[in-house]
Amino acid sequence: MSSVKLSTKLSYGIGAIGEASVLWLLATLAFFFYNQVIGLSGFLTGLAVSIAIFFDAISDPLVGSMSDNFRSKLGRRHPFMFAAPLPVIICLYLIFNPPEGLDQLAIFAWFTSFTILLKLSITLFTIPHLALGAELSDDYIERSKVMSFNNVLSYTGVIIMHVYVWFFIFPNIEGYELGQLSREAYPPIVFFSCILVGIALASSAYFTKDQIPNLKQPKERKSKNNLLRFFKDIAKVLKNKNYLYLLLGIFFLSILIGTHEVLGLYMYTFYWKLSPIQTGWLILNNVFGYAIGFMITARLHLIFEKPIIIVLSAIILSFFWSLAVILSLFGLAPDPASWDLVIFIIVLGSVAAAAGSILNISVMSALADVCDEHELLTGYRQEGIFYSARSFFAKASGALGSIVAGTALDIINFPSYGSQEVITESMLFNLGLLDGPFAMIWGLIAAFFYSGYKITKKYHKDIRDKLEQKKLYNS
Repeated sequence: MSSVKLSTKLSYGIGAIGEASVLWLLATLAFFFYNQVIGLSGFLTGLAVSIAIFFDAISDPLVGSMSDNFRSKLGRRHPFMFAAPLPVIICLYLIFNPPEGLDQLAIFAWFTSFTILLKLSITLFTIPHLALGAELSDDYIERSKVMSFNNVLSYTGVIIMHVYVWFFIFPNIEGYELGQLSREAYPPIVFFSCILVGIALASSAYFTKDQIPNLKQPKERKSKNNLLRFFKDIAKVLKNKNYLYLLLGIFFLSILIGTHEVLGLYMYTFYWKLSPIQTGWLILNNVFGYAIGFMITARLHLIFEKPIIIVLSAIILSFFWSLAVILSLFGLAPDPASWDLVIFIIVLGSVAAAAGSILNISVMSALADVCDEHELLTGYRQEGIFYSARSFFAKASGALGSIVAGTALDIINFPSYGSQEVITESMLFNLGLLDGPFAMIWGLIAAFFYSGYKITKKYHKDIRDKLEQKKLYNS
C-alpha cells in the first residue's frame, strides 16, 4: 500500500474535523465559559480540566492497545470509530448545559465529570483513526501526504467553528457588546457543533471501511494476560529512543499550545480589546498558514530530512506565535481595538500557523515511520499505542494550559464573573507575559527534544527493505 486514493485521503481526513471541533470547544470556550460566564473560580476551572488528564493517561494507551489487538469483521480500528459519535455528542451537550443554581463545588463536579467522559469518548475515535492513517501507506513520502489531508481537514474544523462562533453568534447577542460573556450565546454553538462532530466522525468511519481488507491484522500474541501484555507493550515502545524524543517534544509543545489556546479568549477580549467581528477575522491566520502547510510539507520532505523540518518548524512556531504579544509589551504593536492591530496579528500569526501545520504533519508522519522501526525490532504493528501519545497530548494541551492559565489568573487576581474588581494595566501586562515569552519557552524546549529524532529517508528505506525480506522469508 504505497499510493493512497484521493477519495480515501478525504474520507480519512474528514474525521479530523470532528476531533478538532471537540478539542477547540474544550480548549477555547469551555474554560472561559465556566470562569467568565458561569462564575467558577480560575483554580477550580483549571483543576476540573486537569483531573481529566489522569484518566487520559490511562485510557489513551489502553484504547490504543485494544485497537492494536482487536479482531472483528470490521477489522481492529473501525468498531471503536463507529462507537464514538453518540457518547461524544451527549457529553458535549451536557458540558455546556450545567443546571442553574449550583454552588462552586457542584459546578466543579459537573464540569469535571463530563469532561472526563467526553475525553474518554473522543479517545474511542481518535486513536484508532490516527492508527488507521499510519496503516494506509508504507511509503515515507506518501504518509506525509495522508497526514497533510488529516492536518488540513483538522484545521478546517477549527475554521468552521471559529467563523460560526465569532461572525454569527457572539456579535449578535442582544444586550451584549461582547457576546462571549452571555450564557445565551452557547446553546446554538453546542447544537451546531454536535451536528458537525456527529457527521464528521460517522462519515470517516463509514467511508473508510472499504479499506479494511487492505489493512494489517493483529498477530497472535503469546501472552493471554491482557493487562500484563499491555504493560509490556508500553515498556517496549518507551525503549524506542526515536519515539521517546518525539514524545518529549510533543509534551512540551502541548504546554505551548495549551497556554496560548486557553488564554486566547482572554487576550482577544481584555488584552487586545477586539470586537467579536475583529476576532473572527483572525481565523485568516489558520486559513493562510495551514493551506501553506498542506501544499508544501510533503515537498519539503522530498528535499530535506523530516528531523530537520521538525526542529526548524517548532522553533519558528514558538517564536512567531508569541511575537505579537512580545512586541506589544515593548510598545511596538498597533493600538488595541484597531484594524491595524488585526492585520498585524494576522501577518505574524500566519507564519506561526504555517510552521505549526508543517510541524504537525511532519511529527504525525514520523510516528508512522517509528511504527515501522518498532515492527522490525519486535515483529508487531502497534500504531494504536504509538499514536495514543499524540491523542493524549492533544487533549492534555488544554488541561496543561488550564493548569497554567487558571493558576496564573488567580495569582494576578484577574477578575472572574460577578467580581467587582477592575482589570488593571498591571494585570494586563502580566497576562501578556504569560501569553508571550513564558509560552514561547516551552516551544523552544520542545524543539530541543525533537532534535533527538533521527529517522531519515535512508534509514527508513533500510527498515522497509528488511521488513520485506522478513516477509519473503516467512512466506
